[in-house]
Amino acid sequence: MNRQPFFYDVTLRDANQALKKPWNTQEKEVIFKKLLKLGVQAIEIGYPGASQMDFEAVEYLSSLSSQKTILSALARCNAHDIEKAAAAIKNASCPRIHTFIAMNETGLKYVLKKPIEDVTNLAVDMVKYAKSLLPDNGQVQFSVEHFGDCHENFEDVLKAIQKVALAGADVINLPNTVERFRPFDFVNMVKRVHEVLPENVMIAVHCHNDLGMASATTVESFFAGATQLECSLNGLGERAGNTNMYEVAVALHNSGLDVPLNFNKIYATALTVSELANVPIWEKAPIIGSEVLVHRSGIHQDGATKTKHLEKGAYIAFPPELVGRNDQEALGFTSQSGKTAIYEIINKTPYPISMQEAVRLVPFAKKLAEKEGELSTKQLLELYFSEICEIKGDFEFINFRKIDENKFNLEFSYKNKNYDLISKGEGPLEACLDMLKGAGFELNLLHYEQRAIDEEKGAKALAMTIINIEEDKDRTQTVRAIDSSTAKANVKAVFNALNLLSKGK
Repeated sequence: MNRQPFFYDVTLRDANQALKKPWNTQEKEVIFKKLLKLGVQAIEIGYPGASQMDFEAVEYLSSLSSQKTILSALARCNAHDIEKAAAAIKNASCPRIHTFIAMNETGLKYVLKKPIEDVTNLAVDMVKYAKSLLPDNGQVQFSVEHFGDCHENFEDVLKAIQKVALAGADVINLPNTVERFRPFDFVNMVKRVHEVLPENVMIAVHCHNDLGMASATTVESFFAGATQLECSLNGLGERAGNTNMYEVAVALHNSGLDVPLNFNKIYATALTVSELANVPIWEKAPIIGSEVLVHRSGIHQDGATKTKHLEKGAYIAFPPELVGRNDQEALGFTSQSGKTAIYEIINKTPYPISMQEAVRLVPFAKKLAEKEGELSTKQLLELYFSEICEIKGDFEFINFRKIDENKFNLEFSYKNKNYDLISKGEGPLEACLDMLKGAGFELNLLHYEQRAIDEEKGAKALAMTIINIEEDKDRTQTVRAIDSSTAKANVKAVFNALNLLSKGK
């Protein structure tokens, strides 16, 4: 598809009017400049007829316009509003007047109390009048308010739209002013409009989110012939809000379209808008929520971890950097999680863990999570220290010391029987294993590894010993232990192995 989506932002008008405390001009300027950096093609900067403050804000912001961004002012379909809009928007490089009136049966009968013929004539006259007040490069947009509710008189509305287009409207906007039905009811109406309007008239959609489907309706409307997509930042707007720009943009991007927005500005923009609007971002909000990159299910965690090197991960809809996020997929441990979460979370700390050890830690972590909920990294590390690095069992390490050159003393107990042994050896580990063998606890060392934890602490760094111990050919354990003394870390690791092996008997 060669057609690009045309993003028309309504945050400064539709979203602003829905805030408990609407923005002043200075706050609007912050949002306005964010929109310019985001690269939207058109901005509806306000409704000059709403108040003197709104008029002054539109007048001021229109003077800041770039050479390529269309700036629009809203006006009801009456001469006074249109004159106010024209006066407020006069400084814009690319001005547009956006006028509207309802054509649905309910609006005609109970609000306007006029037949559609009279409303059509009024719309035609006001579009012509708006056009006369603008410079040659000025545009007029006409909206059929409550277009989504025009099922009963749809053929009459189609005729009215055609007359308005012939009167000079550059854009025909089709609002789903209140979302009541499934998206494709609305999309099929958009398709019909596309079939009857001349190609030089741009079709726009403006969808509200009353049933939570505004973004879906907007995306599908684009493929049905709408080019201008009216959206708001963070989805702010009346009631349940307007179409969320970020969702539409990423959905179209994922569909292979050339979306002319600066995607990397999205996340920072969202945070600014949330702060200024005093409307927190829901943690599960698509694209921008704090939780949308977090996986807690063990199945999801396994898939996410195995595909994290791929551009299209198993459980992520977009790469975080696309929208300017510097965070990545994260795992949280709950009672629904498994070994992958423990392995990934702990390995991001200075303390290493093997997958075998993560498996051993799972039942302890799940039991705690069933009571506590999601476990913090600190809580997982506490389990790591107690269940991996200091394994309790029938063997209790008491003390280990060097007596003389290559001569060592080991004190421990086994099932409440105390042992106080002395032996020679090339080093503490060899001496320890020799003493245990003499006491009837023979072990075969298969692998030995030593590393420092928190090396940047220098002399205060901890020693970690990692060993693979064999009791017989079918019974081996890889274990670790930590101590400020390298010798004691070695011996503690051996006793961790003994306790693990004795539990398996």
